[in-house]
Amino acid sequence: MWRSMSPAMILVLTLAVNSAAAAPRIGELEVREGNGGLPCFSISQAEEQRGGAPNFDAITVSDGKAVLWTMAMPKQRTFPVTFRMCIPYAGRLPVLPQMPAAALQAGKAYDVYVATRKPGAAPQGYRGRFCMVKQAQGLMKVRSLGAKGGCQVL
Repeated sequence: MWRSMSPAMILVLTLAVNSAAAAPRIGELEVREGNGGLPCFSISQAEEQRGGAPNFDAITVSDGKAVLWTMAMPKQRTFPVTFRMCIPYAGRLPVLPQMPAAALQAGKAYDVYVATRKPGAAPQGYRGRFCMVKQAQGLMKVRSLGAKGGCQVL
Protein backbone atom coordinates (compact mmCIF):
# COMPACT_ATOMS: atom_id res chain seq x y z
CA MET A 1 0.00 0.00 0.00
CA TRP A 2 2.77 2.46 0.92
CA ARG A 3 4.45 1.96 -2.46
CA SER A 4 1.43 3.27 -4.33
CA MET A 5 1.35 6.51 -2.26
CA SER A 6 3.25 9.63 -3.13
CA PRO A 7 5.85 10.93 -0.63
CA ALA A 8 3.62 13.95 0.01
CA MET A 9 0.66 11.71 0.91
CA ILE A 10 2.82 9.63 3.26
CA LEU A 11 4.01 12.84 4.96
CA VAL A 12 0.42 14.09 5.40
CA LEU A 13 -0.70 10.77 6.90
CA THR A 14 2.32 10.65 9.22
CA LEU A 15 1.66 14.17 10.47
CA ALA A 16 -2.03 13.41 11.01
CA VAL A 17 -1.28 10.27 13.04
CA ASN A 18 1.37 12.04 15.13
CA SER A 19 -0.94 15.02 15.79
CA ALA A 20 -3.77 12.76 16.91
CA ALA A 21 -1.46 10.82 19.23
CA ALA A 22 -0.06 14.01 20.76
CA ALA A 23 -3.45 15.67 21.32
CA PRO A 24 -4.49 15.68 24.98
CA ARG A 25 -7.48 13.57 25.91
CA ILE A 26 -10.56 15.37 27.20
CA GLY A 27 -11.95 13.69 30.30
CA GLU A 28 -15.45 13.34 31.68
CA LEU A 29 -16.67 16.05 34.03
CA GLU A 30 -19.57 15.35 36.38
CA VAL A 31 -22.22 17.96 37.00
CA ARG A 32 -24.11 17.60 40.27
CA GLU A 33 -26.54 19.72 42.21
CA GLY A 34 -24.77 21.77 44.85
CA ASN A 35 -25.84 24.24 47.52
CA GLY A 36 -28.79 26.45 46.69
CA GLY A 37 -29.78 24.27 43.73
CA LEU A 38 -26.85 25.52 41.64
CA PRO A 39 -24.57 23.14 39.73
CA CYS A 40 -21.18 22.05 40.98
CA PHE A 41 -18.47 20.28 39.01
CA SER A 42 -15.98 17.46 39.63
CA ILE A 43 -14.18 14.79 37.67
CA SER A 44 -15.95 11.46 37.43
CA GLN A 45 -14.98 8.63 39.74
CA ALA A 46 -13.80 6.61 36.72
CA GLU A 47 -11.53 9.50 35.63
CA GLU A 48 -9.97 9.74 39.10
CA GLN A 49 -9.36 5.98 39.19
CA ARG A 50 -7.88 6.10 35.69
CA GLY A 51 -5.46 9.02 36.09
CA GLY A 52 -5.55 10.25 39.67
CA ALA A 53 -6.61 13.69 40.83
CA PRO A 54 -5.40 16.40 38.44
CA ASN A 55 -4.42 19.88 39.60
CA PHE A 56 -6.99 22.59 38.96
CA ASP A 57 -6.07 25.41 36.58
CA ALA A 58 -9.33 27.08 35.49
CA ILE A 59 -13.05 26.58 34.94
CA THR A 60 -15.28 28.12 32.29
CA VAL A 61 -19.07 27.86 31.92
CA SER A 62 -20.64 29.05 28.67
CA ASP A 63 -23.91 28.85 26.79
CA GLY A 64 -22.21 28.18 23.45
CA LYS A 65 -22.18 31.90 22.57
CA ALA A 66 -20.84 33.68 25.63
CA VAL A 67 -18.84 32.91 28.76
CA LEU A 68 -21.15 33.07 31.79
CA TRP A 69 -18.55 32.47 34.48
CA THR A 70 -14.85 31.71 34.70
CA MET A 71 -12.38 31.27 37.54
CA ALA A 72 -8.63 30.62 37.32
CA MET A 73 -5.80 29.74 39.68
CA PRO A 74 -2.67 31.88 39.88
CA LYS A 75 0.35 30.06 38.40
CA GLN A 76 1.94 29.51 41.82
CA ARG A 77 -1.17 27.91 43.40
CA THR A 78 -3.40 24.94 42.66
CA PHE A 79 -5.42 22.19 44.35
CA PRO A 80 -6.29 18.61 43.34
CA VAL A 81 -9.70 18.05 41.76
CA THR A 82 -11.15 14.83 43.16
CA PHE A 83 -14.43 13.02 42.63
CA ARG A 84 -15.47 13.77 46.22
CA MET A 85 -15.07 17.55 45.91
CA CYS A 86 -17.27 19.81 43.84
CA ILE A 87 -16.44 23.24 42.41
CA PRO A 88 -19.61 25.33 42.82
CA TYR A 89 -20.94 27.51 40.00
CA ALA A 90 -20.30 31.14 40.92
CA GLY A 91 -18.08 30.00 43.82
CA ARG A 92 -16.63 33.13 45.37
CA LEU A 93 -13.07 32.57 46.55
CA PRO A 94 -11.68 36.09 46.97
CA VAL A 95 -8.09 34.97 46.30
CA LEU A 96 -8.91 33.64 42.81
CA PRO A 97 -9.30 35.70 39.64
CA GLN A 98 -12.85 35.30 38.39
CA MET A 99 -15.73 37.12 36.82
CA PRO A 100 -19.21 37.58 38.31
CA ALA A 101 -21.48 34.70 37.31
CA ALA A 102 -24.50 35.23 35.07
CA ALA A 103 -27.87 33.83 36.10
CA LEU A 104 -28.68 30.38 34.69
CA GLN A 105 -31.97 29.98 32.81
CA ALA A 106 -34.32 27.02 32.68
CA GLY A 107 -34.33 25.01 29.47
CA LYS A 108 -30.96 26.20 28.20
CA ALA A 109 -27.97 23.85 27.75
CA TYR A 110 -24.62 24.94 29.20
CA ASP A 111 -21.07 23.73 28.58
CA VAL A 112 -18.44 23.55 31.29
CA TYR A 113 -14.70 23.00 30.88
CA VAL A 114 -12.15 22.46 33.64
CA ALA A 115 -8.53 22.93 32.57
CA THR A 116 -5.94 21.00 34.57
CA ARG A 117 -2.18 21.16 35.00
CA LYS A 118 -1.28 17.49 35.36
CA PRO A 119 0.92 16.40 32.44
CA GLY A 120 1.30 12.86 31.18
CA ALA A 121 -1.46 10.29 30.89
CA ALA A 122 -4.18 12.40 32.53
CA PRO A 123 -6.37 14.63 30.38
CA GLN A 124 -5.47 18.29 30.06
CA GLY A 125 -9.09 19.13 30.66
CA TYR A 126 -12.55 17.81 31.44
CA ARG A 127 -15.85 18.67 29.73
CA GLY A 128 -19.46 18.41 30.79
CA ARG A 129 -22.90 19.70 29.84
CA PHE A 130 -25.88 20.57 31.98
CA CYS A 131 -29.10 22.52 32.08
CA MET A 132 -31.47 23.90 34.64
CA VAL A 133 -35.00 22.47 34.72
CA LYS A 134 -37.91 24.33 36.30
CA GLN A 135 -39.73 22.21 38.88
CA ALA A 136 -43.00 22.71 40.75
CA GLN A 137 -43.24 25.94 42.74
CA GLY A 138 -40.75 27.54 40.31
CA LEU A 139 -37.73 25.81 41.85
CA MET A 140 -34.82 24.97 39.51
CA LYS A 141 -33.04 21.62 39.42
CA VAL A 142 -29.70 20.74 37.79
CA ARG A 143 -29.78 18.12 35.04
CA SER A 144 -26.56 16.62 33.73
CA LEU A 145 -26.56 16.12 29.95
CA GLY A 146 -24.61 13.83 27.65
CA ALA A 147 -22.16 15.17 25.09
CA LYS A 148 -24.94 16.18 22.69
CA GLY A 149 -27.95 16.11 25.00
CA GLY A 150 -30.49 18.86 24.96
CA CYS A 151 -32.58 20.26 27.75
CA GLN A 152 -36.33 20.10 27.85
CA VAL A 153 -38.26 22.23 30.31
CA LEU A 154 -40.65 20.06 32.33
